[in-house]
Amino acid sequence: MSGPLALLQTAPQATMAQALEHARALAADALGQGAGFLALPEYCGGLASQDGKLAPPHAPEEEHPVLRGLQALAQDAGVWIMVGSVAVTGPGGRLYNRGFLLDGSGAIRARYDKIHLFDVDLSAQETYRESDVIVPGACAGVTPTPWGRIGHTICYDLRFGTLYRQLAQAGAEVLAVPAAFLQTTGRAHWHVLNRARAIENGAFVIAPGAVGAVPGGGQLYGHSLVVDPWGTVLADAGDMPGVVLAQIDLASVAEARGRVPALTHDRAFTVEGAN
Repeated sequence: MSGPLALLQTAPQATMAQALEHARALAADALGQGAGFLALPEYCGGLASQDGKLAPPHAPEEEHPVLRGLQALAQDAGVWIMVGSVAVTGPGGRLYNRGFLLDGSGAIRARYDKIHLFDVDLSAQETYRESDVIVPGACAGVTPTPWGRIGHTICYDLRFGTLYRQLAQAGAEVLAVPAAFLQTTGRAHWHVLNRARAIENGAFVIAPGAVGAVPGGGQLYGHSLVVDPWGTVLADAGDMPGVVLAQIDLASVAEARGRVPALTHDRAFTVEGAN
């Protein structure tokens, strides 16, 4: 491991060119502070809405300018980068909400397509149907890195505890939750859900979040977090774009799991009275 982890709290950008420029500026700040691992939020490759629907700028993976630009940055700086997600052109006019993990040579070490899609009715005036635009993923994964074994998730996945349980039991020591959480749900649930996922799995949670107004409508919560395996918030980026750094001490994963070995205590059961 070389250098601390840095969460880059980006603001939503209408174009891929603007998104890459914004990410590079925050990365320069983080690298100047000695960061060795950069973590970006969901839709760090650009995010917009149109007529109340998700409308992120997108491109095929093999020619995606934000992904290619971040690969070049990783190689030039010799740092690992978690690309929280970018919109990748998919079949039939739909998209993949796809995250990537890049190593210090710029090589792609992992891909993850968001599994759980944000189809909710927060009020009569505030409804979302991510599945109208995004193709859901069907595979989760754990990737070894110098900062520990990372389990990959994205945003709304945070509400599905079984996913994190399975990742932890598959060896994940760090649970990644890049997000573009809304103000409405973020104020109510963001901190408590991230802390819960850390506590119940005895794992670090790294949760870079986007912040600010979405071009075309919407407001994102921010508050990028690093949470330790005991549930302590080590870093909180607040409600403005910027950078926050934290150290990951993997010894605390073993310590937390030794004190409360819940990952080894699952028991099979049935539910009576089920419909």
